[in-house]
Amino acid sequence: MNAHLPLGSLMKRMRSAPQVDPVRDWLIVIIIAAIALAGIIVWNAWAFDTVAGGGVIGSPAATTTPVFSQTSLDAVHAVFANRAAEEEKYLSGAYGYADPSL
Repeated sequence: MNAHLPLGSLMKRMRSAPQVDPVRDWLIVIIIAAIALAGIIVWNAWAFDTVAGGGVIGSPAATTTPVFSQTSLDAVHAVFANRAAEEEKYLSGAYGYADPSL
């Protein structure tokens, strides 16, 4: 039961504050906010400077082997080349359009 005595005493002191001073309370809030803002600005400036200089925030990533193969890249390239060839046929007039409104 003695273990609860300091906690009860603390709670009793918190409930009955000696004096309410709004100027002091707001000054404390503004000072804490200014310190937090300064910390955020310093952190962002450091992070920007690190990244702009080519550095890495945290541990650098380990080099890994690529997860794609050259044959799959060639297949994708072929698909886009075929699409470009079809587009060129449309643009050059090799394909004609039938206008349904006529």
